[in-house]
Amino acid sequence: MIRVAVSGACGRMGSRIVKRITKENDMEVVAAIEAPNTPFKGKDVGEVIGIGSIGVKVTPADELEDILKTSKPDVVVDFTIADAAVNTVEKASKLGINLVVGTTGFSTEQLEKIGKDVKEGNVKAIIAPNMAVGVNVFFKVLEELAKFLPDYNVEIMEAHHKHKKDAPSGTALKALEIISAATGRDPDEVSVYGRKGLIGERSDDEIGVHAIRAGDIVGDHIVLFAGEGERLEVIHRAHSREAFVSGVIRALRFIEKAEPGRISDMKDVLGIR
Repeated sequence: MIRVAVSGACGRMGSRIVKRITKENDMEVVAAIEAPNTPFKGKDVGEVIGIGSIGVKVTPADELEDILKTSKPDVVVDFTIADAAVNTVEKASKLGINLVVGTTGFSTEQLEKIGKDVKEGNVKAIIAPNMAVGVNVFFKVLEELAKFLPDYNVEIMEAHHKHKKDAPSGTALKALEIISAATGRDPDEVSVYGRKGLIGERSDDEIGVHAIRAGDIVGDHIVLFAGEGERLEVIHRAHSREAFVSGVIRALRFIEKAEPGRISDMKDVLGIR
């Protein structure tokens, strides 16, 4: 039985993860963590998210270390915000607890700290900006296309719901990273985030990245490869957050096979590296 602590357990993603885990035969929720000032403190997380009591009370994040010590999870799943996730990774790593993280919006410095904590704690960690199975196949397709079409202009477009706090999405930035690596470019040097005014002609090297925030869009990503006389578009659309939850479940089942002390991703989980 895989014992799971969920950080962000009452949020849009966390609540779905809790619900899904309660339906699986080989895993169970043993801790539910929320923001430090959560009004749900001490309440049964199952009752909070509408599935009835599951015997696990909501714990605020300022008591994270204590609840991890008492509940003894095998894995902590984190879908929160960057600052909170960095704290979760630090605490879990020090306690030798494995990690599955789908939080986005990390700075370069935060990613470096996460990598250091995972290495020093020698824990197994799967960290990915998007855990949907389809979108990780999408990443693989982009990598191959970029190699075949190195001279084509590339534009990345993403759309998400109006509540999303970071932009561009972690998925769009991952697509930028993959395409840049496949074509020998530095993403920091070639990325252009939106365009306005008399900007002049488009350079051959630049990669445009554009973000849309509206309504309840779960997540759309479009990558355009445009050449002379033709264009190719690769599209992934998430119809519901269950696509991400399914990826989390696969990551939880894979975690024991991950290499300790290094960060794995969904390519490792899906065997498409």
